[in-house]
Amino acid sequence: MRMALHLAEKASGRTSPNPMVGAVLVRSGKVIASGYHRRAGGDHAEIDALKRAGRKARGATLYLNLEPCSHYGRTPPCADALIAAKIKRVVAGMADPNPLVSGRGFRCLRQAGVQVHSGVMEAECRKLNEAFIKYITRGLPFVLLKAAASLDGKTATANGSSRWVTGRAARRRVHELRNRYDAVVVGVGTVIADNPQLTCRIPGGRNPVRIVLDPRLRIPLTSRMLTEQGSTIVVANLGAPQRKAARLERLGAEVWRIPSRRDEMSFAAVLKKIAEREMVSVMIEGGAITAGLALAAKVVDKIAFFYAPKIVGGDGLPILSEIGTKDMSQSRPVKRVEVERIGDDILLTGYLGN
Repeated sequence: MRMALHLAEKASGRTSPNPMVGAVLVRSGKVIASGYHRRAGGDHAEIDALKRAGRKARGATLYLNLEPCSHYGRTPPCADALIAAKIKRVVAGMADPNPLVSGRGFRCLRQAGVQVHSGVMEAECRKLNEAFIKYITRGLPFVLLKAAASLDGKTATANGSSRWVTGRAARRRVHELRNRYDAVVVGVGTVIADNPQLTCRIPGGRNPVRIVLDPRLRIPLTSRMLTEQGSTIVVANLGAPQRKAARLERLGAEVWRIPSRRDEMSFAAVLKKIAEREMVSVMIEGGAITAGLALAAKVVDKIAFFYAPKIVGGDGLPILSEIGTKDMSQSRPVKRVEVERIGDDILLTGYLGN
């Protein structure tokens, strides 16, 4: 199962709206073939492994992190292919949360005489596909809030100087996250202040879709997000100037118009639109106002806060804007907290219950 998980993760950021799945075929205690799902519309992991095994698959045990599908989607049912290949036993990490499958794959296999065992390393399997699970069960993308700050929670000095809060190793991890997540979201204030690219700059990496929350279309036409590689979506309110929208579209950007209250975008509406585009995972990268609005709207599923061993002081800019906390009983608890050392910095991750 660890091999299957490792294989599945190789396609991180490339399978949406499908899950990441790896498969390992074993016979007489030896691995005879393996495979993984590389992209939506391509062979599923089971089919990839079966093709590599050929006739050797007969009588083998298949290990995979997710229940085989039993319905026609972009590809035929994998359960039928396993039965036809005379697989003897299937060991799965977890049942498929997709209502179109949800145990039907297991039942199909059992009815054909295939032994089925599920629940092996289930926690690890669920974590790998946490974004897919939310998307397929709730129709919304999984949302990660990423931020970088000093030990006292400051993202920049009073004059806006923020390069660099964290070190090189932490910044590389951010690029790895961009490679994994389908989209990154920032507020227009961050675009104006920092003029970021928001691309993935690691070998073999893939750029996420960049989404700018910009109710009044204040984004400069010279922004690198508009003039350099990558796809950019600018989200405006209904009253934003049409002429500016047309100019943005001529530069290659896509403009979404979503009803908003004053200058505050409805995160719920934005996330629904993102899900409609089959983007399963979203990382909010900044800045403090956008992060605060997301937390206040209770749309954040997970946080990734990078802390540098520096102290800026009370005159620095805070990591978050107000989120409506009047007393400590209204604070947002973070669960399943993990702490990791990355170079000289510290990465704290955890989950929020929404």
